[in-house]
Amino acid sequence: MNARTYTPFDSCLKAALVLSADWIPRWLDLLQAALVHREATGATHEKRGFGHARSVLMACRDRLEARLVTAFASAVHADVARDRGSPTAAPRKPRAALSMDDLTLMDHGQVQASVELARLQQVVRMAVDDELLTLDALLSAARGLRTVRAEANPLRPDVVIDTLMAALAKLRIDEAARLHWLHAGAVSLGQELGRFYAALVRHLEADGVQPAGYVVVPTALPARPVHTSVSDHGEDRPSGADADGAPLVLTLDHLHRLLVGNLAQGGAGVSDHGASGSGNALVRTLAAEVVTLMLRTIAEDRRLLTPVRDLVMQLKPALLHLAKTDPRFFADRDNPARRLLDAITARSLAYVHEQDTGFGEFAGQVLHTVQSLQTLSADLPERVVACMQRMESLGLTDQGPAMQTLVRVEQRHLLAERVAREIRARDDFARAPALVKRFLCGPWAQAVAHARLSTDILGELATQHDLLEVRDVPSDRYMDILTDLLWSCQLAQASQNRPRLVRVVPVVLRTLREGLDAIDFPRPQAESFFQALMGLHEAAYKSHRSDGMLKTSLRYQEQPVATAEPWLQGHEARESGFIDTQLMVTEFADTEPATCQQPLGSGDTLAVGAWIELQYPDHVQRCQLRWASPHRTLFLFATAEGQSVSLTRQGMDRLEASSHLRVVAEHGVVDEALAAVARLAWVNSGRLA
Repeated sequence: MNARTYTPFDSCLKAALVLSADWIPRWLDLLQAALVHREATGATHEKRGFGHARSVLMACRDRLEARLVTAFASAVHADVARDRGSPTAAPRKPRAALSMDDLTLMDHGQVQASVELARLQQVVRMAVDDELLTLDALLSAARGLRTVRAEANPLRPDVVIDTLMAALAKLRIDEAARLHWLHAGAVSLGQELGRFYAALVRHLEADGVQPAGYVVVPTALPARPVHTSVSDHGEDRPSGADADGAPLVLTLDHLHRLLVGNLAQGGAGVSDHGASGSGNALVRTLAAEVVTLMLRTIAEDRRLLTPVRDLVMQLKPALLHLAKTDPRFFADRDNPARRLLDAITARSLAYVHEQDTGFGEFAGQVLHTVQSLQTLSADLPERVVACMQRMESLGLTDQGPAMQTLVRVEQRHLLAERVAREIRARDDFARAPALVKRFLCGPWAQAVAHARLSTDILGELATQHDLLEVRDVPSDRYMDILTDLLWSCQLAQASQNRPRLVRVVPVVLRTLREGLDAIDFPRPQAESFFQALMGLHEAAYKSHRSDGMLKTSLRYQEQPVATAEPWLQGHEARESGFIDTQLMVTEFADTEPATCQQPLGSGDTLAVGAWIELQYPDHVQRCQLRWASPHRTLFLFATAEGQSVSLTRQGMDRLEASSHLRVVAEHGVVDEALAAVARLAWVNSGRLA
């Protein structure tokens, strides 16, 4: 065993897995007892459901217990491996946020399942809150952290609940029984987890672990209240409020019914979404509530400058008026009012300060839009369309040429990777110094790929015009010199045949220069490589073999071969606004690109429309992702002024790891605001269930 097995953290994990074999069966006993009690004391219409759930549990209890114990251990180990950065660990999948689109596709049963899950999480969290705070502090300290990081606790309730839900899904039991289990077992699950955490706290304290400190982060924003209603914002309370006059509390059931049009009209029938003009009071109330909460979230979004947030709030009367006739406009991405909000909030993300170039003009456009929508008349929808078209036309530029350039770059890069594989497969490649290996699999593979693409183009043109193809094929010459190049840089062999060395070196160097010039490879980097290569040749030519040159060769051999990165020629970089990230971060050696040790993965998840912020030494620039290449090796962004900015996948990782790049918004501001409304409804549902 290694020494790390005996650290307090690993000792705690070992104890946790032992204790799980006790508390999981104990919880299943309590769940069974709760189902029996509910079956005996519940209302007539509930007895059958709880009785069925009890029978299903008794039939599969042993399998469920074994699966839960095993799955919990696997989940804990996987979470620790991810947190330690293990390359073999599957990436952590964040809990998917419930969105308006999700609710639209759900049926009533799925909505109820979401409500029960929300209730389970709320009940468990409330039951373990005190013990969890202490355990988080102790486990963070046991992992060497000075401040508490909740994710450093692989035993947190989210891991337990996710494991439970995954185990239940694999049992393939019917949905009704599962919902009854979640409902009847929530309280006892919280109690058992609380005892489990308390035992682990005692274990860590016995090992002498001192808790890490919590960081107090002041916030300028008041907490959003859970109970909100349109009456809180100056609107008259509609007749659709609760019968006792209490304000409406938005729940998932309310939101789902609004989105799918399943609200009763006057107690019977199906709602017409208010399209007829007759109006359903509850429909209008729910629509107004969603619009109000959405705008409030946008108004609290600090990524938007204050003038923009204030102007967006002034659109509230117009949006509430539109909601009377089209209550679900906010859920339709193609609705003009929704598109108008998207256009305003998306473009506003381009500005960091009110003094930024172009912000004054943009703010003026938004003010004009707000003023033109103040009159709530019958032609409001037509005015919204006109405003939407004006806002969407701002900042539109033709990035077609830049996209075509990057498509060509990626095509050459993919071909270069294939060329590099051909070179690595040679028998004489393994014996070459690492300096030469890096060069051949990087710049030279790009040169060969460029030559092959050029030859293909010339061949097609010759065929089209019935001309003889050019006999000199550079790509063939570039590959043919590899035998002499790889031989000449091996000191033991080359020093024994100096006549051949004298004969082949000039041809090799001339061909290498030709290929690098063809791809516009930077002269300083090329000269650095040539100087090192000629040092190897000189060491081989001298019979006594210069010790200094030999040490240089060995030093290069110790360096690893770099990961391939797309290469842009000078004119390609200018056409696409390419940022050489190697100039923004630490210097790199020879021709090897600087690599990010732990890529943060924005290139995997960043979708078109997302905004990033680039930190330069003297200024900050925000730009929006407009296009990603088919293989996601290259990304094209645009600034508010329409300037193109392109980055390689490795370049994004490099900048993100060095804090020169951060993602401002992965999704639209309106999307995130509506997701916050859905989360609020989800929380309310859990509290009221």
